[in-house]
Amino acid sequence: MELLDLRKDGIDIQKQIPLSKYTFTKTGGPAEYLAFPKDLDELKKLVQVTREKNIPLTVIGNASNLIIRDSGIAGLVIILTEMKKITVKANTVTAEAGTRIIDTAFTAARAGLSGLEFAAGIPGSVGGAIFMNAGAYGGETQNVVQSVNVLTRDGEFKTYSNKEMNFSYRHSLVQDNKAIVVSATFGLKHGDKLKILDEMHYLNALRRYKQPLEYPSCGSVFKRPTGHFVGPMIIKAGLQGKQIGGAQNSTKHAGFIVNKGGATATDYLNLIHLIQKVIKEKFGIDLHTEVRIIGKN
Repeated sequence: MELLDLRKDGIDIQKQIPLSKYTFTKTGGPAEYLAFPKDLDELKKLVQVTREKNIPLTVIGNASNLIIRDSGIAGLVIILTEMKKITVKANTVTAEAGTRIIDTAFTAARAGLSGLEFAAGIPGSVGGAIFMNAGAYGGETQNVVQSVNVLTRDGEFKTYSNKEMNFSYRHSLVQDNKAIVVSATFGLKHGDKLKILDEMHYLNALRRYKQPLEYPSCGSVFKRPTGHFVGPMIIKAGLQGKQIGGAQNSTKHAGFIVNKGGATATDYLNLIHLIQKVIKEKFGIDLHTEVRIIGKN
């Protein structure tokens, strides 16, 4: 069976689609093949064909903390945003991998469940939040994850506990073993619904005040080095506002790079490399990217 044959099974699969249509930076080259599975069965079929035909496979969520190179991605790209069911049971919320973590947080809040307030403004998917151990305003995904369901590249379904996920700063097990997050269950605490929602609205207001949400961006670009803050170092180095092509180090928040119009992924990468070079020269610190960079070199 060939990839496009899966259309007969009702699977949404396309060819040579620009990924700039889906990334938050509005940059990125084409996917050789692009599929949007609606459920676990469709996902398993896609993974099976790529394995049998030895086709490269890349899985992404909401494409928010992501840069895709201008040359695009060979093989099949799976975007999981159609897998977005949420279930609330007692003090747990289970969400499929393509669900926005924002929607998961607000679903929990409306059920009077506390713990996901920090995620109220994170634009990524549940799968991406698990993959990156996403965090904000003192909260991290690992603090509330109870279990994670995955599909291995061999087509096996597994469930990992929080401990087995090997969470650390912007890291989780699935970065290492390449398993595909299918869903996650969050263990939360009962609380006052209005207080939970108030906290979430406050954090979102803070985010709008501090972050350049008026432009396309990939969010926070660099991981925080131990004992240092990235933004102040970039400002001291005289790089805030620096622009290469259409990519600019934000004048509102130096930890962000925004698309001021017509930026390419190459513009983003060139600006990232310049910032890393100057910070190393001036402060002796290696900046590592938090944003995930993928695609053909």
